[in-house]
Formats: sequence, structure tokens, C-alpha cells
Amino acid sequence: MYFSYSFDITNSFQRQASSNPSLALWQRADDRFFWNKFIQSDLIDFAMGATSASGLRPHGAHQTGVDPFILPVMFGMMRITTTRIKATPLTFALITRRSRYRAGTRYMTRGVDEQGHVANFNETEQIILLNDGPSSLGGMGAEGGMQNGKVAGLDGHDVQIMSYVQTRGSVPVYWAEVNTLRYVPDLQVRGVESAISAAKQHFDEQIRIYGDNYLVNLVNQRGREDRVKKAYEQMVRTLVSTPNEATQADYITDEKLHVVEASQRNQEYDRLHYVYFDFHNETKGLRWHRAQLLLDQLKDGLIQGQYFRGVDMPGDAQGRLEVRNRQTAVVRTNCMDCLDRTNVVQTMLARWTLTRQLVDIGILRPGESADDDAAFKILFRNVWADNADVVSRSYSGTGALKTDFTRTGERTRAGMVQDFNNSITRYVKNNFGDGPRQDAFDLFLGAFLPDSSGVGTSLVFVDRRPVLIQSIPYVLAASFFMVIVSSFARSKPESTLWPLRLFAMIWLLLGVWCFHFIYTHGVLYVAWPKLNTPRWANEGYQETMGSIRKDSLIGPFVARHERGASNAKISHLEEGKKRIQ
Repeated sequence: MYFSYSFDITNSFQRQASSNPSLALWQRADDRFFWNKFIQSDLIDFAMGATSASGLRPHGAHQTGVDPFILPVMFGMMRITTTRIKATPLTFALITRRSRYRAGTRYMTRGVDEQGHVANFNETEQIILLNDGPSSLGGMGAEGGMQNGKVAGLDGHDVQIMSYVQTRGSVPVYWAEVNTLRYVPDLQVRGVESAISAAKQHFDEQIRIYGDNYLVNLVNQRGREDRVKKAYEQMVRTLVSTPNEATQADYITDEKLHVVEASQRNQEYDRLHYVYFDFHNETKGLRWHRAQLLLDQLKDGLIQGQYFRGVDMPGDAQGRLEVRNRQTAVVRTNCMDCLDRTNVVQTMLARWTLTRQLVDIGILRPGESADDDAAFKILFRNVWADNADVVSRSYSGTGALKTDFTRTGERTRAGMVQDFNNSITRYVKNNFGDGPRQDAFDLFLGAFLPDSSGVGTSLVFVDRRPVLIQSIPYVLAASFFMVIVSSFARSKPESTLWPLRLFAMIWLLLGVWCFHFIYTHGVLYVAWPKLNTPRWANEGYQETMGSIRKDSLIGPFVARHERGASNAKISHLEEGKKRIQ
């Protein structure tokens, strides 16, 4: 997490240039990225002249003396470094801001909610500063540095700021992946019609903030991911007034690119431009260069959408920037997780835009690339790879996959081994560790509020599963132990071996049965969130328990001893209240 006493890190430079510098820092902060807003809600209420939840009673309207104590905190990634390109000194910065809405872990938060917030939404801003001094952004915001975007110049030259913003976020329909202890979770996709209102709210905000949205979809067009792809395309067709579709094929796949956009602009949603790219098939076999096909498709939109460019105005007492150019469009990229494939594409788009910016201001000549400078090339790749790791850890629990390609430009054996290790770690964490992590997100962000009376709160974290269901993993561990012990047990030459073998066989069969039971009823052994348990987890629990009660072997024992019957595991759900700041 990051904070600044003088610089609004929750807003891009373009939004800062349009904000009111007379407002307090917390009042200018972007609400989506104000991560500690719930924690500071009492102070905010007090500062605004309202009685806070804790009973603080202010005197007067706005309590300006409280403003310095309300400090916005951003969750994400920030890297600021000074470097050179062709002997031209500059500051290169990358800031990723993660939204506090629908925040959570990989399989516990997918898709969109009723308020239009999508899972794993991140805004990434790539920044170049020229002629900046040691007290500016390159100097890590030292005293006398930035005030609402103002930076100190070097040697009397005007400071130039160029930034480019991209976003990522889950597919804005109602869908989920249900953990069952299998490596590939069960996929559920609800009807598109049920999510139209939520998707409209989402894109209303995206268009208002960023302008035209180029919706780059990288999910696989075959297999289980195809359902998510089709739902997204159906949603775009529903929102756009006059959808016009075009498909490109090649020798690799019959749907290399699929574009859906309005043939003419009649409404705000006609500013949505859907672009599907078959990333999996086109880059299969380490042919990463074929991602250039997507860039070629987006190039016209990138040129029209521009980037932000501002110049410091030394005579402005409020430290505002003179805006020379505005970014009027954004590329919104997604895959299933909005992590690994998304990272590769965002890095590619950032590199292309950076080269364009440097050519526009004369540092590079037409035809040259930022990658021509070997030292900067290494810096650029490592910064973006670090960004991929940070975004991935906050959502999946491990670093990103394929970062060896991002760092070196090629796939390596060490990178493949690391990807394998990350994949196994993700499996373990997503099934057995993400429930408590999700509860922590919900408590910190105010998505769950305990009952003020305290009634039933102590029972929220009690395991309500039947004792028999809880005991099976322990029986499995005991079986494994007994089999190992009997395998290494020494017997006297004159003793009979068959009792020991029978003993080991009984424990082995019991262990196999326990393993089979856990594997086939995995939803019962996933560490689900206790505070705001997902709907699909409740449904899976009820369905699984229903099948167990019908089992001729253990059904009678479960039905007899289950505490709370069908509501045993989910009785605590009504104890929580959701609060959206």
C-alpha cells in the first residue's frame, strides 16, 4: 500500500489536471482507489459536519482541521526510477491502482456485482517526466515537490509530463468458478439478460472516466472459457445500438480476431469497441511475436485515443498543469483472471505508446523504438514484470506466470519451472487459504459489518459441518500413517505375516475410500469465506450434502448427526450486513 502527504496518487495526471486544488487531499481522491476510506469513515463524517458512527459530534459545518488526519491509501504497485534514453535524462514511473470495490481473491470474486463493479479491476498509468528536478516525482515526492500534479523544473526548463492509462477487469457478466478441489474449477455463467443493468452501470462509469473503451478479450475460444467469451460478446451486442461484426481467420484458427462495434454512434454505449484475440492459439509454441496481430488491430484506436501530456505552469500558485493533450480512450484488457495473458498484452501496448510519445517530443526519430536502448529495455521489462507480480499476488496469491518472457523477451526453462511452482501454489492457496483472505478484505473494506448487538457474532467462524464430514481428512492422514508404519515394521522370522498385511490392507482401503470421498465432495473441504460466503458456495454445499444424505453407507450417520440440518453451514450469512462506501 502507498500514500503521499502532498500528491494525489489515487488519480491519474489527467484527472489531477481537472481537479480542484483548493479541496483537501482526501476530497480529491478517486473513490475507487481510496482503500482506507471505510477505516477513516468516522473522521470523514466528523470533517463533513455529520455525527459519526462512533458518536463524534462536530461543531460547525466542515472541520478543516481534521483534513490532514484523513490520508488516502492506495493499494497496488508504484515504481519510480530515473533513467536515460539516447542520453536524454528522464523519470520513468509505473503506477497500478487496484479498485476497492468487489475486491478479493481469485475464485471468490469473479464477474460483476449489482452495482456494476467488476472483480480485479486495476488502472495502470505509465508516466514519463522530462526536465524534472530532485524534488519532483523522480525525487520520490520530497518536500517542495508535487502539489496536485505540480513538479519542479530542472535548469529552468518546463517540466513535461506524459502518461498513458490502461485498465483491466473481469468480464462484466454474472459468472463464477466454483472450487471443488479439482485443478480446474466448475464454471457457472448466468444468463446475460440478468446482468444487463450491472453491465450498464459498469460501462457508464468507464465511459465517463476514460472515454471510448476498447474491450480486449483474451479468453480461449475453445473449451470451458468459450462460455465466458460468448456471454461477453452477447452483452456488447445488447448494449451497442447498431452492432457491426467482423471476423478474421488464418491457418492457425478460424477466429483469430473478432470485432464488435457500432456502425454509427447513436448513444454512449456505442463508444464500446469489442476486440477478441485468440491469444492461446496464436501464441502457442512460444510464438509471442504474434501478439503483434492484436496491436495492428488496435493501432487506429490507440492513435485516435491519444495520451495525456501536460506542462508545468511555474506562474500558477495552485500548481496546475497546462494540458497540451488528453487521452480520450482506454484499452480495457481481460482474460479469465486478468493476470498472465493480460500482462503480456498491456506490456506490449505500453511499449508501443512509449515509443510514440518519445517520437512525438523528438527524443526518438521515426522508425526508432524505445527498445533500441538496451539499458532502458531491461529496465522497462523488469518494471512491467514486477507490476505483473504485484497484481497477481494480490489476487491469486502468487507471482504472475510467463514473467520470464516479460523480463527477457523469451521463454526459458527456469521460467517454465517457476510457472509450474506458481501454478501448484495457486491451487493450494485458492482452495485452502483464500477464504480467510477474502474475510480480511471484507472486514478491512467494510463489505461486512458485524451485528452491533454482538448476537451470534462469536459463532460466525464455527465449523457447522457434520462431525463425520470433518473427521474424514483426519482419518485419511491416520490411514497414511498406519500404512507407512506397517510397511516398515519388522517382524520375527517365525511370526505370521498375514495379520500385519491384513492390518495394512484395511488401512489402505480406508485411506483410498477417504481420498475418493474428499475428491468427489471437494466443495465441503474448500476454505470458503465465513463472512460473506458466495452464493455458489452455498448452492454447492446444499447440493453436495443432499447427495451424501442419499448415500447408503454414510447417509444415515450424516442425517442423524448433522447439526442444523440443511442450514448448518450457512446460518451465519444473515448475520452480516454489506456497506458500500
